[in-house]
Amino acid sequence: MRADRLVAVLLLMQLRGRVTAAEVAAELEVSVATARRDLEALSAAGIPVYPQAGRGGGWALLGGARTDLSGLKASEARALFLLLGPAAAIAPEAKAALRKLVRALPATFRQDAEAAADAVVIDPARWGEHRRPRPVLVDLLEDAVVRRRKTRLTYSGRERVISPLGLVDKDDTWYLIAATPDGRRTFRVDRITDAHVTDDPADRPADFDLATAWDEVVTAMEARRATTTATATIEARYLRVLQDRFGRHCEVLGHGERVRVALTAPTALDIARHLAGWGDLVHVEGPQAVRDELAKLAAQLTKLYGPQADANEIA
Repeated sequence: MRADRLVAVLLLMQLRGRVTAAEVAAELEVSVATARRDLEALSAAGIPVYPQAGRGGGWALLGGARTDLSGLKASEARALFLLLGPAAAIAPEAKAALRKLVRALPATFRQDAEAAADAVVIDPARWGEHRRPRPVLVDLLEDAVVRRRKTRLTYSGRERVISPLGLVDKDDTWYLIAATPDGRRTFRVDRITDAHVTDDPADRPADFDLATAWDEVVTAMEARRATTTATATIEARYLRVLQDRFGRHCEVLGHGERVRVALTAPTALDIARHLAGWGDLVHVEGPQAVRDELAKLAAQLTKLYGPQADANEIA
């Protein structure tokens, strides 16, 4: 689009100060005539861009002016590049885009931005784990979201046409949020067996916000999972480990010599299975159903690995 080219031309002049039509043409991969028309259009629009004749001439911003098209403050530029830096370490396209953005920034911001881009590396895999590769279908669905095109999916053996609204990567599992004739739905990408992007425009609500929609999905899912609650105590030094295992399903109720917590899961057995490996580090106060499940697990382990089990093996 011409508007994009005009912005690119102005950014190029901001960086170099003076350019020729040939230099603009080479940089933007257009003809020299097109580059000259773009420069003339900037001048006609009132931007202080003027031609300079003679040897060493070209087009320049009047008085060496600098136009900050980004409108970014120094702190905003640093924040932006801190966010983009880790992505650039993974995706070649992001790295190329980052280099172009750096060149577009005012000189006073450029050094901090370059430093911020290399300041952080994000390793999403836990110790001892490998990050799963990005599913092939994610690229296709991402394209459908960006271009706002309806998509025909085969999901759980059923074919349907949806309007893709956004994608979410949660702990290496990808989800697609989409508008359907039956309302908004969430699809696990690894359960989609086939997808085809159509040419029909997608139905996207004007007020749709992906982060808000995903928070609603998570809240509903967690509410369905948290149907059983147990109270327990644990030494304070182990609390963070327990919180890591239970996540939002571990609520601190009170502090003391031992920390009192509420643990939630779909069933009493689920809670017991999570706590069985903790031994006497965690004391479950109730309900009795969870204590009973822990006792059953202990009996099973004793039968399998206790002294009597060794005697039976010898016999």
